[in-house]
Amino acid sequence: MNISAKRPRWGALLAATLGLLASVAAPVSAAAKTSTLQSVRARGYVNCAIHTGQAGMSYLDKQGRWRGLFADYCRALAAATLGDSSKVRFLPVSSNKRFTILQTGEADVLSRTTTWTLTRDVGLGINFTGVLYYDGQSFLVPRAGGVRAVSGLNGATICVTKGTTAELGTTDYFARKGLRYRPLAFESAEEAKVAFFAGRCDAMTTDAYTLAIIRLADAERPADYMVLPGFISKAPQSPAVRSDDEQWFDINKWLVNTLIAAEEYGVTSANVDQVRRTTTDPELKRLLGVTPGVGKSMGLSEDWAYRAIKAVGNYGELHAKYIQPLGVERGMNRLYTEGGLLYPLPLR
Repeated sequence: MNISAKRPRWGALLAATLGLLASVAAPVSAAAKTSTLQSVRARGYVNCAIHTGQAGMSYLDKQGRWRGLFADYCRALAAATLGDSSKVRFLPVSSNKRFTILQTGEADVLSRTTTWTLTRDVGLGINFTGVLYYDGQSFLVPRAGGVRAVSGLNGATICVTKGTTAELGTTDYFARKGLRYRPLAFESAEEAKVAFFAGRCDAMTTDAYTLAIIRLADAERPADYMVLPGFISKAPQSPAVRSDDEQWFDINKWLVNTLIAAEEYGVTSANVDQVRRTTTDPELKRLLGVTPGVGKSMGLSEDWAYRAIKAVGNYGELHAKYIQPLGVERGMNRLYTEGGLLYPLPLR
């Protein structure tokens, strides 16, 4: 038998097999190349998953329009990608459904108070794009109970919402401190809140910002309640996108950064046109599209950041518009130049 004569046949068979596999894989590969930005542009609007209703962050105003820090982030995203801040479809979603709506592709971005954690970042197929609000977990208690510190909750019944970082955070903290408690877990934050004010538990736990709003908005007599001082865990709140689209991740990451940088540079919705015309700062010229290159690198028009700032303002404007009127101190959410944690990345 002439073995060498047989070899071309095996080579031909291998080539044919590889060709067949390539032809089968081609449609899948082509479909995978449809980016989120392409889908958004073809659709004509951004699908934005938000909180079902949270003062300052995402809530319905008297005209039935969604307002708030996280809602306006979506308007900035629409302005940056579509040139029109009104091109947003808001999708109110509960805590236990928020990741599913993003993972399945129904939402392009999850923009609601969601804590950035390791397990969520690496285990859910999502990427967090940058902190929009620094917060921490605390407890709301009735003043009449005499509890003035978390240590006073030893043996207490605590209302908490299922599927939140507060649920795990409470377990971890009490175990770490050698304290006992009885969790009373609910499917929604609304149920937990109602149970707390009905006296079914000694305390309610979630992020301190949310507790401050609940105290002011839902307590019959706010002075009868207090949010305990200090945090038992960190709760950096960030928009999130799916992890299978690097371009869309970059757009959202740099949009968060842009809103913070605009405040540092003193660029507002009112003066952005003038700054764009007159600035000699190389970094600002790149950001506002005077010097081309940044927008093109992300598949956007060069004036993407200008349009976002023009539409909603900088981070400080958003905080002053939505958070400050609620009596919540800016605290950690000040710029680093003012003792806060907001530190924009270099725009170059």
